[in-house]
Amino acid sequence: MSISTVYESPCGPLTLISNGAALTDLQFENPRYPYAPAPAGADAVLDKTRRQLDAYFAGKLRAFDLPLAPKGTPFQQRVWQALLAIPYGATRSYGQQAAAIGSPQASRAVGLANGRNPIAIVIPCHRVIGANGSLTGYGGGMERKQLLLELEQGQPLLR
Repeated sequence: MSISTVYESPCGPLTLISNGAALTDLQFENPRYPYAPAPAGADAVLDKTRRQLDAYFAGKLRAFDLPLAPKGTPFQQRVWQALLAIPYGATRSYGQQAAAIGSPQASRAVGLANGRNPIAIVIPCHRVIGANGSLTGYGGGMERKQLLLELEQGQPLLR
């Protein structure tokens, strides 16, 4: 059975959902693709996620170490796995991500899969930008994407 908690972050409330063994969702307020609600509660996965988010937003954590269980198609799973390989503070284009999964012509499909990422921030889809270096769509909103990228570039967060 899944349980959830709300984490108050510098970029707004985040809903965290655990299946007891792994984090299944980390969603911004008013997500484009609604997730299945879960009753409020606490467990070791949610506690560990909170601690790591605290450290990440304080600029002290560069790589999350959490059990993850995002639900998606095999293609989406490949895209999300490739996102985990983008280093903290770095960005990649959709084309680079498509090439990383062995489908260099699939930039649009990669973008769509990024948009369906159920574990924002931890699976860092905010690190994917346009080929020309511009910030492009982000399920959490462009302001949040910019905030996360600035955090990873060492700029302080303003609440």
